[in-house]
Amino acid sequence: MKTTIGSTSLEIESGDITALKVDAIVNAANDHLWMGSGVAGAIKRAGGAAIENEAVALGPIAVGDNAVTSAGDLKARWVIHAAVMGQDLRTDADVIARATYGVLETAERLGVRSLALPAFGTGVGGFPLYASANTMLGQVQLYLRQHPRSGLRRIILSAFGADTRAAFNNAMAGLSRYGITPAKHNTGEF
Repeated sequence: MKTTIGSTSLEIESGDITALKVDAIVNAANDHLWMGSGVAGAIKRAGGAAIENEAVALGPIAVGDNAVTSAGDLKARWVIHAAVMGQDLRTDADVIARATYGVLETAERLGVRSLALPAFGTGVGGFPLYASANTMLGQVQLYLRQHPRSGLRRIILSAFGADTRAAFNNAMAGLSRYGITPAKHNTGEF
């Protein structure tokens, strides 16, 4: 599924976030920026341990904040590490909302034109998938409405698995309730 807010395209892509050709990918991180499992582990495996070394040197950071590192061996230029949980490994909608909005602000400052986001807090953090997708899409919509001259041209919601894709599809379809009509697509999925 694909839609547009202003001049920014929102897309859902299935597969591994580390393989996407974007300026920056986002890591759903803990506040100490250690990269163990889930999205963080995949980024570390694909991009190299240097990413974690850079990240840990910047931490700890407040839950809801983010830090930027290089992307090592990844196709992306940067990794934005969004602290969506603390050492208790739990998160909530407020943290996910702050982290999402903050990532978009950071991407804008970096001059990022294409950005890939995973579903925040749904792995180790244990947050419900559909609630995360709705919270994240709400913040993306809010940010883009508040920043109509945003340089972000393409935001990809990276879906690792059918359940995540369904949650993002559902959240994106819900945007039409707020005056945004999903763009036509050729995947046949809604």
